[in-house]
Amino acid sequence: MNRPLQVTVLGATGSIGLSTLDVVARHPQHYQAFALTAFSRIAELRALCQRHAPRYAVVADAEQARALQAQLLADGLQTRVLVGEGGLSEVAVHPEVDVVMAAIVGAAGLRPTLSAVQADKRVLLANKEALVMSGALFMQALRDSAAVLLPIDSEHNAIFQCLPGNYSNGLTKVGVRRILLTASGGPFRELPVERLAAVTPEQACAHPNWSMGRKISVDSASMMNKGLELIEACWLFDARPDQVEVVVHPQSVIHSMVDYIDGSVLAQLGNPDMRTPIAHALAWPERIDSGVSPLDLLQIGQLEFRAPDEQRFPCLRLARQAAEQCGTAPAMLNAANEIAVEAFLQGRIRFTEIASIIESVLERQASVAVRCLEDVLAADEQARRLAMGWLDGRGC
Repeated sequence: MNRPLQVTVLGATGSIGLSTLDVVARHPQHYQAFALTAFSRIAELRALCQRHAPRYAVVADAEQARALQAQLLADGLQTRVLVGEGGLSEVAVHPEVDVVMAAIVGAAGLRPTLSAVQADKRVLLANKEALVMSGALFMQALRDSAAVLLPIDSEHNAIFQCLPGNYSNGLTKVGVRRILLTASGGPFRELPVERLAAVTPEQACAHPNWSMGRKISVDSASMMNKGLELIEACWLFDARPDQVEVVVHPQSVIHSMVDYIDGSVLAQLGNPDMRTPIAHALAWPERIDSGVSPLDLLQIGQLEFRAPDEQRFPCLRLARQAAEQCGTAPAMLNAANEIAVEAFLQGRIRFTEIASIIESVLERQASVAVRCLEDVLAADEQARRLAMGWLDGRGC
């Protein structure tokens, strides 16, 4: 009998990590949690270890590691606790690991995700920043390895399901005219533009359709999340920015579409639940039960579509510009956004100033060609300094 596939979950305490573990637990004969990682939610990580008994756990610093190790020993668990970036990479490349769920939010997920690709793992990519920051390097590493990369973002997973198996030969060669990337529009899609400056972090995090972490919820509210997904789609599917069109679809039932030159449009539909793309990627090319309720189209009744308003969502415009510039521009965009979103969540800036910080950084720092990972990391660091300088200049 074949052993269960061993799964490392990078970012186990976030919404994607928890959904992954839910699917894994539904199929114990096929999957087993090998390693779980967390940054600051140590109590939650301990509870997950108690439930899933992984071989390894990874936390951010040595003090956390010592405390968690003592707690797990007291719980009667043999889980070994590792520390920091080295620990993340170790559990991503471990020879017994078959699948790596890359669900760390932000730039912190880049190195371990890239390591998993270089170690020939099946990588389930939920960390869009890895591709946004280092798309050319990341995709070259994928081509140079035996790794399998499967997208987890509901939009990219939908596109993957709607494309033919030979899409890597080029979208035009397989008859694709464009990719239609759907967006809910977030909590502020109907709010008058003049009221956006006064919205609170709590309002920004109250997504109407999805349950997500605070950072990604703010990104959804500003539509930067869709901008990052546009950049990610270009790398994943070898598409030009002008081949990717964003369509606001408030119901979040159609997760994305592919438009073919013969007039066919293929769409993937489902209830807004991340367990669907996770189960698809875990089992691909087969299918398993995800625990998601069947879609009831009669109850939904109608589906709406509209063009995004870039006056309301300037972050989407900035992301498209970064995609067109290529080079280090997407890494700078991502870094400035991370600083700006954190400042907004801390109450230091207004919601509308998120885009102001990003635009200022992109104007002050020229995009250059990416030759190696150090170029990406240097651009990321400089963009963060410029964004912090913007905050300091405002006395924030």
